[in-house]
Amino acid sequence: MEILVFRTGVESTEHIENIAPHLNSIKGIYRWSFDLEDNENILRIEAAGISPRSIEKTLAGMNFYCEELED
Repeated sequence: MEILVFRTGVESTEHIENIAPHLNSIKGIYRWSFDLEDNENILRIEAAGISPRSIEKTLAGMNFYCEELED
């Protein structure tokens, strides 16, 4: 299992409610959370076998900025 971390353009709980079904439908994601208190609106995902690009594309398809934070 790995932890993927992204900075996002998600700014509200309403945004999260819209995104949740999409993240929940991706096989291999075990847990995810947003930190809206952080100035980069961090998304953390615990997953196995998931490409960071697939997460970026999923959010981009919903018109949200999403970029993986590199180690």
